Amino acid sequence: MKKIYLILTVISLMISSGCKKYIDVNEDPNRPINVTEPLMLAPIEMLISQNINAAGDGNLSIVLQQYIQVIALNQVAPNFGTYLMYSQDMDGDWNNMYVRTLNNLALLKSKAAANGNANYSGIAKILTAYCIGTASDAWGDIPYSAAFAGKGNLTPVYDSQESVYKQINALLEEGIADITKQAGLKPGSDDYFYNGDMDKWKKLAYTLKARYLMHLTKAPGYNAATQAQLALTALSNGMTTNADDLKMVFVGTPGTENPWQQNFLPASTLVLANTFVDGFKTRNDPRLAKMIAPAKETGLYTGREAGLDEIGSLESYSIPANFYAAPNAFNYLLNYTEALFIKAEATLILSGATAAQPIYTEAVNAHMAKVGVSNSDANAYLSSRGNLTTANALRLIIEEKSISNFLNAENYTDWRRTGFPLLTKVKNALSEIPRRVLYPNTEIISNPQPQQNAKLTDRVWWDRNL
Repeated sequence: MKKIYLILTVISLMISSGCKKYIDVNEDPNRPINVTEPLMLAPIEMLISQNINAAGDGNLSIVLQQYIQVIALNQVAPNFGTYLMYSQDMDGDWNNMYVRTLNNLALLKSKAAANGNANYSGIAKILTAYCIGTASDAWGDIPYSAAFAGKGNLTPVYDSQESVYKQINALLEEGIADITKQAGLKPGSDDYFYNGDMDKWKKLAYTLKARYLMHLTKAPGYNAATQAQLALTALSNGMTTNADDLKMVFVGTPGTENPWQQNFLPASTLVLANTFVDGFKTRNDPRLAKMIAPAKETGLYTGREAGLDEIGSLESYSIPANFYAAPNAFNYLLNYTEALFIKAEATLILSGATAAQPIYTEAVNAHMAKVGVSNSDANAYLSSRGNLTTANALRLIIEEKSISNFLNAENYTDWRRTGFPLLTKVKNALSEIPRRVLYPNTEIISNPQPQQNAKLTDRVWWDRNL
């Protein structure tokens, strides 16, 4: 739905301004001073889906998929895929995150609180937690507590990542409290994600709590068992079916396409990486044809090796199949299957592989059903993968989680904190596999901070996997 958020914003402004007092020369009808919460929510959700989750107007999501060798560039090295990055490469993503999205979420949260529209306030807090979590996992320390204080502070100091994580949890707790309140306006069709279903928003918030709790199993000063138990407690109120997925629905007509379809257009240089494609063939995974399209030129499932010195024919490589990349495909931001894999991992930490086995099986089956694999094929696949053991459980859980979270930045976080899926640096790599992205040049110039000296291979605070 490329650029539709601009259309929605214009419509919002037109509707809110109307023709009231059109003869009052002191009021500009095209620049309203009061935009209601329902007119703010839809464009914000579109920004998150289009520009943060799917990099429709930036690089971040696509770069992270190259780091974990899911996407490859059909370009001569060096490039993003061989770990070449300049600070200015992240300028657009920082702008998307802060100027366009978090700033508008802060306005929505403030307006909703002032008007007593608690459900809108709750949604704003939950989406803010999602956004600052995404930003912090990519950059580490980021500005937040001083960035939206309403004081016009253009040079806010950066919060430590540990502080950001505490604020994520607080935002989710406050969001849960707000969405259970009955007072004020109720979201409906303006809520593209859940159509105003507050029960689903509540499940999402608890699932997000579990996600961020599990990120800290190896963080300094945190205990894996404690984090796992807290995550299981949160998941008792989290997502319960695939119908709870946080996703954006796209019509698929010109101008309303799924952003991943746009990212893999014939004019693009993006294709799937051989590491990802070959994994399906090695596992004899029945999801191969459901998730990956054969190359048009050969009819074979072929990924491109990152770091090659030559350019191949785009039609000789595979791209995502229609389930994830048709013009009218859903854009998935957070999945029910992730909740199950989090539960499996937390159970593994607390009770061992045998206890985690049925949850892991349920998670794989849920994703198989989601993409349209038969029960018999799913069962055969699970049998071929073998049972969880102390030696293989974490690897299998995270490998399967990464498949069900296809094209999701969470897979990069999981790789950093667990070491799975197993990866080696690509051909012609300029360094070891990056552990973060660079701070943007615009921020370095306008708001210099000591954290901005971080290199691609420097670890963020919670990243202590050896």
